[in-house]
Amino acid sequence: IDVYSTELREEWTLLLWTTVAVLVPVLITLWCSFQRPKRKVQLKDLFRKSKHGWHYTDLFNKPTYCCVCSQPILQGAFCDCCGICADEECIQRADRILSCKEIMTQSQTDGRFYHQWVRGNVPLASYCAECKQQCGNQPKLCDYRCVWCQTTVHDDCLSSLNDDLCDLGEFRSVIIPPYYLYQVNKLHRRHPDEYSKLAAVCGSGWTPVLVLANTRSGNNMGEVLLGEFRTLLNPVQVFDLSELPPSKALQLCTLLPPGSVRVLVCGGDGTVGWVLDAIDTMKLKGQDQFIPLVTILPLGTGNDLSNSLGWGAGYAGEIPVEQVLRNVLEAEVVQMDRWKVQVVSKGNYFRKPKVLSMNNYFSVGPDALMALNFHAHREKTPSFFSSRIINKMLHYYRFNLELDGEQVTLPSLEGIIVCNIGYWGGGCRLWEGMGDEPYPPTRVDDGLLEVVGVYGSFHCAQIQVNLANPVRLGQAHTVRLVLKSSRMPMQVDGEPWAQGPCTITITHKTQALMLYHSAEHTDDDDSSASEAEEPSADHIDTASNTQETVTVS
Repeated sequence: IDVYSTELREEWTLLLWTTVAVLVPVLITLWCSFQRPKRKVQLKDLFRKSKHGWHYTDLFNKPTYCCVCSQPILQGAFCDCCGICADEECIQRADRILSCKEIMTQSQTDGRFYHQWVRGNVPLASYCAECKQQCGNQPKLCDYRCVWCQTTVHDDCLSSLNDDLCDLGEFRSVIIPPYYLYQVNKLHRRHPDEYSKLAAVCGSGWTPVLVLANTRSGNNMGEVLLGEFRTLLNPVQVFDLSELPPSKALQLCTLLPPGSVRVLVCGGDGTVGWVLDAIDTMKLKGQDQFIPLVTILPLGTGNDLSNSLGWGAGYAGEIPVEQVLRNVLEAEVVQMDRWKVQVVSKGNYFRKPKVLSMNNYFSVGPDALMALNFHAHREKTPSFFSSRIINKMLHYYRFNLELDGEQVTLPSLEGIIVCNIGYWGGGCRLWEGMGDEPYPPTRVDDGLLEVVGVYGSFHCAQIQVNLANPVRLGQAHTVRLVLKSSRMPMQVDGEPWAQGPCTITITHKTQALMLYHSAEHTDDDDSSASEAEEPSADHIDTASNTQETVTVS
């Protein structure tokens, strides 16, 4: 009986400890899950009031140490401007005792600018500026990094560093120094000539870059890029377009020397069009001399404009942002036509016509229907019409086409596409087709539109996989299209809608100054095809002269 009682007691003891071992982690996890929302609310309030650009993470992607207590941490917060890291218990203290990048500050009394050091968590494979040995290779909080020039130095080498002056590093020609903005803020008379005088202290060839990122484009790459660019540049020149529209972000150009600014748009073609519309608004305000050059880092789903200008069909972090900035500095200036699309509905002549800006292409028919269905699915809104009915209607000839005032005899087409650039439909060279037929060359600055027709959605698919040619209808300076169908899908630069009977007129609007990246091509097509889209030397010279004229005016 005693043996049986002992065994029974041991079994119950084992069962008890097993239950405790299972339940305790579960209870702790549940408690943490209930506390996390409350903790996040407290942190969010702290982050909103802080001068740091705090971001919370549940897991750091590399060995990280708290900049306050020096202990290794797996989760906590980091500042994407200055790079300091802290665990949850030390965030408030870190926010209080550790300074961030100052977007606007005066230089020292002797007119010089000194390093601003942050200790620990230096980038991998970084080397000491003094002894040239690798930094950050010890399993502890060690070594220093300058938040402006990204120079790294060992703890022991910091005191013996020969020069404590900061020259802003490799990207000094694109960074807006904090002391420049301080001097601008002190100006009694804000005039472009004064900005040019102040820019002399920034060195020759100073071409500041503004970064405008759409965090809703791409697979969360916008958020990542914002942090990486804030680390390299002055945070004041990096904008999140979900928080500030481009019309307001571009006003920073009016505080910089005329003709010197470049704008890097991180997003899809729609984001680029948004920025170019904001630049047109600057022209209406009489700010022509401050118009920036525009370049693209493609993040969205439709990147045909980026592809046409040599920046590729999409960015997924395959090259570091440092190389992106180098490419921007090496890019060539080109002009790109922009067009006005005016839609006048039949029977509504007294109503104000719908006016849109076009950079890429306009289309009516099968590809617009696909874009409309995709848009409706993405926005989770009911479809405007039945696709079956529309497809049936498209089998009939329902439109008249005029190119430069001349009527064009059309075959039995289901759709018409009007292109300004060489790429269409996510990377297809529409005007070129299979390349087995002679065709007039295309340029983004020739003031001409390329007009093609398609027989249906299957024909569109064949063109996209290079198995068929489009129906080339001609090139024109002005396109007029009369739609007779009761309801048809159409799109401008990927923005679709359903349209009843109407008259569409496409005319030249203006030209935008863009940056063309000629160092690499975006696909493996033959070089002759690439040359069709690449600007010639005369084209680049013309664009450069235009930019000089804008600068002088």
